[in-house]
Amino acid sequence: MALRGKLEVDIELKSNADKYWQTIRDSTTIFPKAFPHDYKSIDVLEGDGKAPGSVRHFHYAEGSLLAKSSKERIEAADDEKKTATYSIVEGDLLQYYTKFLGHIAVIPIGEGCELKWTAEYVKTNTDIPDPTIVRDFAVKNFLEVDDYIQQLA
Repeated sequence: MALRGKLEVDIELKSNADKYWQTIRDSTTIFPKAFPHDYKSIDVLEGDGKAPGSVRHFHYAEGSLLAKSSKERIEAADDEKKTATYSIVEGDLLQYYTKFLGHIAVIPIGEGCELKWTAEYVKTNTDIPDPTIVRDFAVKNFLEVDDYIQQLA
């Protein structure tokens, strides 16, 4: 069993790509308000919370199967291309994965969009499962963001 791996997801969404991307970019303030069942708070520790080099601290809601908290550094962000890359730099997840890098791309499709999410990871040992729980949480959040935008329309 390999230590390195990659998970990929493509999700078709109803929301306009620009609106969806802006909501993702404003997740620091929107997610705890719109999704309190998943996020207690998201704090910006360094930078503006959007630019490369920014560090955000995610505090997950009680009962989270994922983690209690994590710190993420934004490695790259391109608002024109609607892409972002982030790495987990601290938190519960790093007990299982020595490296966890996420990539998000929002692609316009007609009046909606497609979201591509990729996670690259390195397990701490071969007994650790692939991070499908992280993928499933991300997919659930991406769909909830779509619903949130649709309700505002």
